[in-house]
Order: sequence, then C-alpha cells, then structure tokens
Amino acid sequence: MTATPSSAGPTSAWRRSHFTELVHLAGTSVRDDGAAWWLDDDGRPDRSHAVETWIGCRMAHVLGLGVLLGLPEAPEPAARAIEGLRTVLADPDHGGWLTSRGPGQGDLDGTKAAYSHAFVVLAGSTGTVAGVAGAPALLDDALRTLDERFWEAEHRLHLDTRSRDWRDIDPYRGVNANMHAVEALLAAHDATGDGEWLVRAESIADRVAGWAADNGWRIPEHFDAGWNVLLEYNADRPHDPFKPYGATPGHGLEWARLLLQVDVAAGTSGRRTEVARALFDRAVEDGWDPEGGGFVYTTDWEGRPVEPRRFHWVAAEAVAAADALGTVTGDARYADLAGGWWTWIDANLVDHRRGSWFHELDTDNRPSGRTWVGKPDVYHAAQAVILPELPLTGSFAGSARAAGPILAPADGAAPAHANEASGR
Repeated sequence: MTATPSSAGPTSAWRRSHFTELVHLAGTSVRDDGAAWWLDDDGRPDRSHAVETWIGCRMAHVLGLGVLLGLPEAPEPAARAIEGLRTVLADPDHGGWLTSRGPGQGDLDGTKAAYSHAFVVLAGSTGTVAGVAGAPALLDDALRTLDERFWEAEHRLHLDTRSRDWRDIDPYRGVNANMHAVEALLAAHDATGDGEWLVRAESIADRVAGWAADNGWRIPEHFDAGWNVLLEYNADRPHDPFKPYGATPGHGLEWARLLLQVDVAAGTSGRRTEVARALFDRAVEDGWDPEGGGFVYTTDWEGRPVEPRRFHWVAAEAVAAADALGTVTGDARYADLAGGWWTWIDANLVDHRRGSWFHELDTDNRPSGRTWVGKPDVYHAAQAVILPELPLTGSFAGSARAAGPILAPADGAAPAHANEASGR
C-alpha cells in the first residue's frame, strides 16, 4: 500500500487486494484437523504454541467472510475450520469448548470462558450465513451453551469464566467478553432471524454505555460477581493482554462501532449515535499520540497512558469506528481522521513483505513482542480493511451477504493472492 494523504485513505482496489491477502493468511493457519495454528512473525505456523479456540474462531469467521465475498480459495479452509471447532476444540466430556489445547492435544487451561464461547457463536453465525457445512449445527450448540452456561438473566450480562466441568464460577465479571458477545449475538440474529439475540445485544450495549457515561466516557472493564465496578483491578498487571488495568481506548472505539451496528440491526437509526460519538472522541483524545503517532493500549482514569505500547487491533478498531461513524453521520471529519490513521498504519503496522500486520509496536513504533508474540490474528485488520466496501448492517456476515461476491475473479481469470497482485 502506498502511503496516502490524511484526507484520502486506502483505495477500494487496495482494500480488496489486502483483504484477500489476509484471508489467504487465515487459510494457511488452518491445520489438517481444522484447528488453527498460531502464526509467527513470518506468518508461518508456530508448532510449539497451543491452539486457541478464539484464534480458530476468528480465522473461521474471516474465511466465512471470504466465502460470502466470492474468494475461491476460502470455502475449503472455512469448512475445515468449522469442523475443527466441532471436534478438536470441543470438550467431549463436559460439552462446550476448551480454551486451548497444547501441542500434545491436552487441555492447557482447565476453564471455560465466555470470551471463547462468544467467538464460537461468531464463527458459527458467519459460517451459517455463508453456507459452510457444519456451521448451523455448531451455531446451535454454541448459542445453547452461551445461554445456559454464561447468561446471567438477572443482570442481563454474561459471566466470565467457569471450571471445565461447569461446577465452579469465577467471581470476576468483565466487559470484554460481553463486548464480543454483542458482536456474536448480532451475527447470530442475522444468521437465525431470532429476535432474542438482538434484544440481548441491545441490553448489554446499553448497560455498558451507561457505565461509560457515568465515568467520563472511559469504559469500566472489571467487576465483581454482583457487577460492582472494580476500577483498580489488575493495577499490578498493566500489561495483561485481556484484563489490563484502567481504561482501554481500543474498546471505546470498538464499542462505538458496535453501537451503530446495534442501531442498524434494531431499526433504531440515530438512537445511539451520540453515545458512539462520545466514546469515539474520548478514546481518540486519550489514546492517540499526536507526536509519535499510534494509539496507546491503556490509560488511567484521568486519561494518562499506563501501557503506551501500540497494539495493531486498536488502530484497526479506530479506522473501523471512524468509517462507521462517517457512514452514519455524513461528517467528513471521520474520513479525515481515518485517512491520517491509515497513513500511520501503512508506515508502521503493515508488514509489506509478508502482508500481515505487526501486532505490537514499542513507543518508537518499532516492532516489539512483550505482550503479543507473532501475528496470529487477522480478524481486526481484515474487518477494518473491508468495512468501507460493504453496506453497514448489524454484522460483518450480514454486510458481506448484502454486498455479494464482490471479490470473485472475472470469468476465466486465475485467482491470485493479494501479495502477488500488489507486487509485494
């Protein structure tokens, strides 16, 4: 990608080419048995690393989008990835899904996480919309498990973690799992037409928006078993990749997009737009480094950086939220912001030799690996890249379905991977 001026951004041709490249990486991660390898810095399988359910789900989701958009290389690995979720990563003893399996196929974690199960719902939903074999059965099982094992009806939120046999419930409650549950439930609504999943997505989103409004638009992330806010949780573990201390600007950006998608799905256009704007503005003000560029990972409750390293997913969610807000509001400032951020992304995050994105940069914008080792996740980047090419709906699967096979090769043309087409 050639760096672009702040008022422009990537071309449509580049977006489609790079999305194809990311789908190809997702396909290469899927093992013969359907589980997804963790990819290293070169985009090759790291055979020493555990296979993670959430990574397999994200790869299956991206491959499902590739199927919907007409990429001829996507259907086979998409079907394999769905099968891997139904077999390798499913718990044959207690039901549900293991968090991970080690190189020897043993359960490394011993717990069941709402976070992982939300991603199984997402993978099953996208696969169902895309017509991938096995996806409807996977989705049925995943929705039933998320409902029966994690949904707390009295709070209208999901608990976080249980023991493998479901008997013990961790007292911790968190917003991260519920954020991805909103994404998954919106996709499930698109896949099944069942309005209950939309109702739950709305109620979770509005509850989180209320907490943010009461906290200067910085979203409290951590809670006790009664859903009481724990603002100082993990103050001694600021680098935790899933439960860091303080506010996470990237989640403010992600929630801004999700709130707009909730409105589209619910037919409540404009209802949550101002909340989305407020979350976006706070996240940008706190998170973006105007001198060196890049978004910090976390801040304290006054907006001061706690973990200043730059994670790729935060920048991806920034441009995705800006694009969604621009679509909904028609305000040109969002396109200007996204254009400038894409210039920074191109210069610092996109690995032009391999097509993937560096997952972590230090404060000088140099590739780092303290928290994230390798490049296992194409999901955030792929969604950010393709979002402007699709109509805005409640889910990426719904948007890809509405767009149709826009990436299908012309009749008689041999499909090429994006790195070949772009000369990388």
